[in-house]
Amino acid sequence: MRGLPPAAWAYVCGVAALAAGLIATSSFAKLDWTKLAVLAVLFLVCDSAPARLNVERARVSLSFAASLASVVLLGPEGAALLGVCALVTGQRFFAPVKRVFNGAQFAISGFIAGTVFRLLGGLEFKPGKAHWVEHVTGPFLGALVTFVLVNLSLMAGVLLLSRQAAPRELLRESGQLAFGCLGFGMFGLLIAGLYPRVGPLSAVLVLLPLFVARWALEQAHAQQQAHAATLAALCQAVETKDFYTRGHSERVSRGSVMIAQEIGMRADRVEAIRYAGMLHDVGKLGVPTKVLQKSGSLTEEEFAAIQLHPMRGLEIVREIGFLDEALAGIMHHHEKMNGRGYPMGLAGDEIPEFARVISVADAFDSMTSTRSYRAARTTREAVRELRRGMGDHFDPAMVEAFLRALERDGWDPPDPVVLPDDDVVETTQQDHDDPSAPLKVAGDEARR
Repeated sequence: MRGLPPAAWAYVCGVAALAAGLIATSSFAKLDWTKLAVLAVLFLVCDSAPARLNVERARVSLSFAASLASVVLLGPEGAALLGVCALVTGQRFFAPVKRVFNGAQFAISGFIAGTVFRLLGGLEFKPGKAHWVEHVTGPFLGALVTFVLVNLSLMAGVLLLSRQAAPRELLRESGQLAFGCLGFGMFGLLIAGLYPRVGPLSAVLVLLPLFVARWALEQAHAQQQAHAATLAALCQAVETKDFYTRGHSERVSRGSVMIAQEIGMRADRVEAIRYAGMLHDVGKLGVPTKVLQKSGSLTEEEFAAIQLHPMRGLEIVREIGFLDEALAGIMHHHEKMNGRGYPMGLAGDEIPEFARVISVADAFDSMTSTRSYRAARTTREAVRELRRGMGDHFDPAMVEAFLRALERDGWDPPDPVVLPDDDVVETTQQDHDDPSAPLKVAGDEARR
């Protein structure tokens, strides 16, 4: 956390002071130190091996299980004291400020969750105790939700104040992170339920399912990385056909995500449209390179080959199961609202939503990128062209959503193209993505 702004430093110090105050004013006269020691060992083991999620930079600590077990077995005071163990875990070895903050974060979360558990009538589970479901499980669920909310809220505060994340980004990623925290936290109930029967062995017994769950998350993360590598390889294969379009797929993907988030798409659909944006031009692999790089007017046959590239793209990736709705975006991203697009001449709402999103991002990046026959247009010029095409070429709702996101988040245009000395690159005046640069077809200059 080097270079934290003053506000973030004040926040970290405030959280640490609050945690220290809660512990200093707590009474530990009735604390079972044996249980605390057992749960502390479990906390240290679990926190040293966090589970990775399919969210950038996100990790879920398995120690949530030990923390929630302490809420039931040790009460708020013991749960707060257990949280201090985060100061000495195997993580963040060279980040003392992070250690202090995480220790304080767990201590505060544990104390508040323990208080909620007690207020809801929670009692320590004992073998043979009647009505244990209502006396433990119900209050435990309340404590679990409280623990996760407080923990994530404290983390969100430092990320926002240190400018490491934007509010929209946190909201977008918090769902999956909260789900993982709740899942690992539920193991705390299992530990608390087993402890009166088997004692410290309960912590050992729970380690196996905990690490199985961690392994499953690791496998899901590895699969996600494999998906990303596959898509990157396909994009790279497309872009080797034209030096001037390198990076285009990634930028269209980013622009499509901006629109999708602005119009309120669900997280899973946002992920799907990210894939669609990356692969929208994959069908160019089926178009002869000499056609893509031709500097003169296209013949009717060559233009037909260009028009077929969305269908070629569908043929190439249709068997990739995780793409789902992205396939429709790949297939129809060159349709127009007036029905004069290709490959099927769909109009208006007949065009799939994904395709209407990608169309806007695709055109904008094309216009703001350098081509062999022209320099990149300015953002203002590209925006003016998008507005000109609203209702005729583009879905007005998608254009407006993109412009709102563009005004808020900005856009990083590609760097100027510098051709390496050892590359042989033919120039082309064809750009099927640029709405202001019609393709030239022999005998029909205005046809697209």
